[in-house]
Amino acid sequence: MIRYIHILPHTRGLLWRDGELVEVLRPGRYVRWNWLLKLRLARASTKNVWLRHDDIDLIVKSGLLDEDAVVLDLLDHERALVWIDGRFDRIAGPGRHVLWRVDHDVRVEVVDVHNVQLVHKELTAILNHDPSMLQVVIVEPGHASVVFHNGALAGVLPQGTYAFWRDAGQIRVNDVDLKEQVLDISGQEIMTADKVTLRMNALVTYRVSDPLKSVTAIDDASQALYRAAQLALREMVGARDLDALLTSRDALARELEETTRVRATDLGITVVSAGIRDVILPGDMKELMNHVTEAKKAAEASLITRREETAAMRMQANTAKILESSPTLMKLRELEVLEKIAGKANLTVVVGDGGTLSERVVKLL
Repeated sequence: MIRYIHILPHTRGLLWRDGELVEVLRPGRYVRWNWLLKLRLARASTKNVWLRHDDIDLIVKSGLLDEDAVVLDLLDHERALVWIDGRFDRIAGPGRHVLWRVDHDVRVEVVDVHNVQLVHKELTAILNHDPSMLQVVIVEPGHASVVFHNGALAGVLPQGTYAFWRDAGQIRVNDVDLKEQVLDISGQEIMTADKVTLRMNALVTYRVSDPLKSVTAIDDASQALYRAAQLALREMVGARDLDALLTSRDALARELEETTRVRATDLGITVVSAGIRDVILPGDMKELMNHVTEAKKAAEASLITRREETAAMRMQANTAKILESSPTLMKLRELEVLEKIAGKANLTVVVGDGGTLSERVVKLL
């Protein structure tokens, strides 16, 4: 029996016999001998890029599509990035796929997911259209991300957007803040060497300098630094008495900074600075310290008064010696005194002969 077949434009005819694809018909008219009515025709529109058919595996294996289609036979570790007419369309997973390219511009890139990170110049377009197979990692400014694949280090990522294949293994991402941070070590009750219990608050400013070490060296680097600074503070305060502690807070802060810096290096952290914010004494100790301070200030004031009196007397003694050794200077001094007396009492003084100037002034008065 003869069968007449008409294939319209933008269509392909899939001609089957006994479950096997025997011919792919392009647009046109055909005459085929249909022996025992075993021919079966299926039409497929080439306007739909992706060919959907229950027997897609047989179509691919037939090899009859020639240049009309892109045929993909992807293994378990392969993925295909598909662009249609210059726009990203989707990611094709493992299996067989057929894409008509007679009515569209089709571009395909096959990638190996053994490389767990997808690096592509058009990554933004891929993520905007089909992120379903990808784990997206966005690293914010001032941060870094340490990525592990199946427990092994995959890389340390700076600021940016990254994508990893979801079904290529277990992906673990650790975000690390690289900005400067402040560790508040507050409410530390510590006993000094002279058995005085006080409360101290300290601050440690730090930043992460080695993201990989901060993640792999210990579970929580900031908590480890807190404990190191806390223990160092207790050790240093316990070795000092109260007076030494209060008079050398800057030295204590420098020692705290040096001690924590050594430990921080092992954690991938750089200590920027350390300081003692507060030293809080018990109530009775505050009163005692106030009394001591008042006594010290009173003693200092008394000492200063005595010192000034002694200096004044010493100056008077020196002046007397100078006047005694110089009669002329003594007369000038007497005249200065007389001038002051006359000015204050509004007197007119006439000095006569005989005797010293002071004796004559006394007689006159």
